[in-house]
Amino acid sequence: MRKRSIIWLAVIVAIFSVVVYFGMTGFQIGIYKMDPLYKQVSLGLDLTGGGYAVYQADPSEVNEPDFQSKLNTTMGVLRKRLDDKGYTEATVVLQGTDRIRVEIPTKEEDTADVIKAIFTPAVLEIKDINGNTRITGDMVESAAAMYKSDTNEPIVQLKLNSEGAEIFGEISAEAYAKQGSTLDIVIDGVTVSSPVVKDGPIYGGTAIISGGGSGFTAEQAQNLAVQIQSGALPLTLNEIENRSISASLGEDALNQSLLAGLIGIAALFIFMIVYYRLPGLMADIALGVYIFIIVFLLAAIPSIQLTLPGIAGIILGVGMAVDANVIIFERFKEELATGKTLRASLNSGFHKAMSTIIDSNITTIIAAAVIAIFGVGTVMGFGITLIISILTSMFTALVITRALLRLAISLNIKNLKLYTIRKSAADNAVKGGE
Repeated sequence: MRKRSIIWLAVIVAIFSVVVYFGMTGFQIGIYKMDPLYKQVSLGLDLTGGGYAVYQADPSEVNEPDFQSKLNTTMGVLRKRLDDKGYTEATVVLQGTDRIRVEIPTKEEDTADVIKAIFTPAVLEIKDINGNTRITGDMVESAAAMYKSDTNEPIVQLKLNSEGAEIFGEISAEAYAKQGSTLDIVIDGVTVSSPVVKDGPIYGGTAIISGGGSGFTAEQAQNLAVQIQSGALPLTLNEIENRSISASLGEDALNQSLLAGLIGIAALFIFMIVYYRLPGLMADIALGVYIFIIVFLLAAIPSIQLTLPGIAGIILGVGMAVDANVIIFERFKEELATGKTLRASLNSGFHKAMSTIIDSNITTIIAAAVIAIFGVGTVMGFGITLIISILTSMFTALVITRALLRLAISLNIKNLKLYTIRKSAADNAVKGGE
């Protein structure tokens, strides 16, 4: 039993060490290269800078009572386009009575392209073999960027409504009947694709835009899908200002914040070891796993951008994880003081603590979900980050910490002084086995 536990411990430590090492340093295998995880985390406007644009709406197009409603709708469309592109931390605010200001966290050289993509609706036309426009953008139910299964080429897949599906079936049948004829797909007056229908008429309402001879990049496909999906803006907007901006925090302030966080976490690690001893050490290891998982998720989910509110959500998650461990260890020590064996005390302590931990975390998740659903910009980002942090903290506290403690007990570590500082713990707690 002990030998097997030692082997399992060695395997777990080795795997985790390798994952953390390559996650923090990156690696390259042939043509595949992965950057370090921390470099893949998208930073918000307050940490990385970006750009902003100010647009003025033209009130002459609508009646005065409807202008404010149209302006709010326009802001909502812009907000959706930004969210669809992954810029959840961007801000869209009303400036004055007829201007919209958009701030986008991105690289300076990318700002103009992003702003152009969200403000310019794509005019879609699909023409038949005679060059007549038969399908327009209002017949599109959805547009999504994806990769072609056989070539991994970025494409845009369109789902047409019933009218568009019927027309597309007719014009594809015409093109198939005349071998070599093409169906031109035109975006903003430019033919981006002229596919030949080779395998028979296409029914079902699904069309694909491939980007022509040179093809799309992944970014171009995503931009096009967002433009087609969102449609035209309710108001005409005239650009009056467009500038790049630096990070509002600055590099020095960010480094100081990270240093303060590291000092706080180090102090927390020391406290857990001093007060809870071996269980505290296991909790520290679990917290290390928590931090790594959070960094991995931030890097893996492009729609999440890290800002100061997001960092606050992560820190709150650390507090929830520590709180869960404290509840578990206190129940564990109470069971140990009654004379139960280490394994029985561990099982009973976790069982008694679990309902309290789950109830408290669920209430916080509900609040965070409301923030994520109804909030916008940095508020929504805080809610999403908080949900991820809480779920991860529950996993590390209820699964990782427990597994590590069970492993320690399996290694025949039975000295009560390593588990508790309570003098009332009876010596017979370890008599007769684990």
